[in-house]
Amino acid sequence: MKQAINRRIAIRNLLIIAGGTMVLPACFRESGKSTIKLTNLSVSEEDEHLLAELTETIIPASDSPGGKDLLLHLFVLKMVDDCHSPEDQQVFSQGLSLFVSWSEQQLGKPYLQASPSDRAALLSSISESGKEKIVSFFGILKRRTIQGYMNSQYVMTNLVKYELIPGRYNGYAKAI
Repeated sequence: MKQAINRRIAIRNLLIIAGGTMVLPACFRESGKSTIKLTNLSVSEEDEHLLAELTETIIPASDSPGGKDLLLHLFVLKMVDDCHSPEDQQVFSQGLSLFVSWSEQQLGKPYLQASPSDRAALLSSISESGKEKIVSFFGILKRRTIQGYMNSQYVMTNLVKYELIPGRYNGYAKAI
């Protein structure tokens, strides 16, 4: 019993298969690598998740977006990779790996499993830790997180009042 192939069904099946083969590779992301291309730093996917939570602890989400929503961890990684010296990059990488073990020792569990109040308390106690590389790592992370937040699209469009240059004239200002 021969059955004729309907052209519409054949074309529909061909398009479904072609679309599936195009979408399928996107579903299988190579795990273990960071989501952005870095030249000088080597950061794993777990480190990137940790940095996302650290930036969220530094700038938590409230009525405004937090560090994770603004992708500040990617900004920090890119700035450290592009703008810092190789010594600073090495201190950042070593401080990140030391922070993982130190935070687990202090909290009794991994940093990602701790409550937000425990995370904030841990970050506020970093300066008393006595670990120079962790303090340097956190200094770089905090400075770049704040810089990324202050230069984010959300802050620049919603919070900063824009005035055309040269600004307003102030007639009461003393002449120099």
